[in-house]
Amino acid sequence: MLTRRGFVARAGAAMAAARMLPEMAYAQRALISGDLPKDMVWLNANENPLGPPQPSLAAMAEALPVSGRYHYQEVRELYAAIARSEDLQPDNVLVGAGSSEMLHAAVEAFTAPGRPMVVMHPTYEGPPEVARAGGREVIRVPLTATYAADVHKLAEEAARSHAGLIYLCNPNNPTSSITPKGDIAWLVQNLPADTVLLVDEAYIHFGESPELESALPYVRQGRNVVVARTFSKIYGMAGVRAGFACGSRELIQRMQPFRNNVLSYAAMRAVMAALADTRTIVTERRAINSRNRRELCAWLGERKLPYIEPHGNFIMIDVGRNAREFITKMPPLGVAVGRPFPPLDNMLRVTIGTGQEMQKFREVFWRVYQA
Repeated sequence: MLTRRGFVARAGAAMAAARMLPEMAYAQRALISGDLPKDMVWLNANENPLGPPQPSLAAMAEALPVSGRYHYQEVRELYAAIARSEDLQPDNVLVGAGSSEMLHAAVEAFTAPGRPMVVMHPTYEGPPEVARAGGREVIRVPLTATYAADVHKLAEEAARSHAGLIYLCNPNNPTSSITPKGDIAWLVQNLPADTVLLVDEAYIHFGESPELESALPYVRQGRNVVVARTFSKIYGMAGVRAGFACGSRELIQRMQPFRNNVLSYAAMRAVMAALADTRTIVTERRAINSRNRRELCAWLGERKLPYIEPHGNFIMIDVGRNAREFITKMPPLGVAVGRPFPPLDNMLRVTIGTGQEMQKFREVFWRVYQA
């Protein structure tokens, strides 16, 4: 178990190397200053506008009056519930504050000076930024023409560099594109013997394509694969901070020293309540997101505005000029959109909100686009 003092020391070293840890950096990047309308529509952080499901809200309300105690004895129950939900054993699971903590733990466990990290690019910046802060080399492999991970190049670079970790986000953030299940299968079969594949499935519940498939079966087979999941997205609990990683017992044991203690009692109760009704929650929320996503895609198509086919709860729109113009001009008009994602400088990342929120987005976006 990582002590508070040890965690602070590690965080301090990382901050000295990289100014601030990724979570802090993203929080600052997400800050939008100025005189903003009170009815702002926030489409900048891939949050779920539905918020926590009702069973989780009720569970958290019940937990708060007794949250003056740590409730360590109930952690075992949490691990058992998550393991059951994924047809695994509790020792195949590691729980943390969102999936971000699990991604960080994987970087710490499987990379080192001389053991680089190989990543698709562009992708979620958290893991590579943590690696760089710790003095690890990060090797970036450009996405394919279909915005999928180039699995052959990832394997080639991992073998060439003696990499400790390959990071693959599926669906990918920020592109909302997927890497087909056949490519994932090929990569697992062709992993260098001592390289771990880390698959970030934060957005997988929003996908509907038959080509999108979880990598969890490879965990069940005992392969060198770790899968990260979160309760921030489909379950709408970004601020609750709960996520987990799945892997073989040996891989989970290697990651365990790099996580910081346990979830809050309210978060544990929220997670267990959601898992008890997971099929209904995921099905209903996927349908709502898909409907609003389709409506936006149809609207963009009518105006012949290019976009990357989305599979998450966000979309990348090609605005035909530097997207920073939209990022700065839209908030004063009541809509916040995603930060820049070089080298996709003309692409604007937009979270899928409620039907009403997307209507306002279309009005404000079109006003800025035509200006």
